[in-house]
Amino acid sequence: MTTFLIVDDHPLFREAIQIAVRAVAPNADIHEATELAAAIDMIAERRLGYDLALVDLTLPDTTGFDGIALLRRKFPSLPVLVVSAHDDAAIVRDALALGAAGFVSKSAPKNEIAKAISTVLSGGTWPTAPARAAPARAQGGDDVASRLSSLTPQQLRVLQMLRQGKLNKQIAHELDVGETTVKAHVSEILRKLGVFSRTQAVIEAARIDPAQFSEPTSAPTLRR
Repeated sequence: MTTFLIVDDHPLFREAIQIAVRAVAPNADIHEATELAAAIDMIAERRLGYDLALVDLTLPDTTGFDGIALLRRKFPSLPVLVVSAHDDAAIVRDALALGAAGFVSKSAPKNEIAKAISTVLSGGTWPTAPARAAPARAQGGDDVASRLSSLTPQQLRVLQMLRQGKLNKQIAHELDVGETTVKAHVSEILRKLGVFSRTQAVIEAARIDPAQFSEPTSAPTLRR
């Protein structure tokens, strides 16, 4: 029996996804979670694993790509199909770059969602290669560089530490500031880069030469 895990905090969307799943696998065993932490516990406890996890990008305990990145790190063999209302081409591309097996919009017709489920279950990816290549914002580095140039020296320093995988607590310790200060800078970084998660900010920054946004030698010290 094919087993699915639907991770979404909205009951209407969970119901709609269930309908699409049943169209592909009428006798499927479908489990549900409304938070990422609960989903992780369910995956860890299930000895036989899940055949496919269908995951929203925005959950009560995570936002953006952080949840997808965590799932891929903890359970690399579990196929993940992102089902999200945030569906511009850059978001699709970044989700696939992080290891999602597919991405389908919540606004897509149910038959398209069902086709995405079937494709990913068969070992394929969704959408197809031409769709994944569709540009959003700018494929080159010019647009990213322009947005990075709007960051202050302090924000560039914090972004560099985010790229190193450091947590807010570690950044605060190294810069000798409070965590609230670091959180404020991270929020501004996300706003200026036009993204909605730390992971996506790192992906955006990685699209250009890292030397263009290395820590400024003359940058003033962050203040509490």
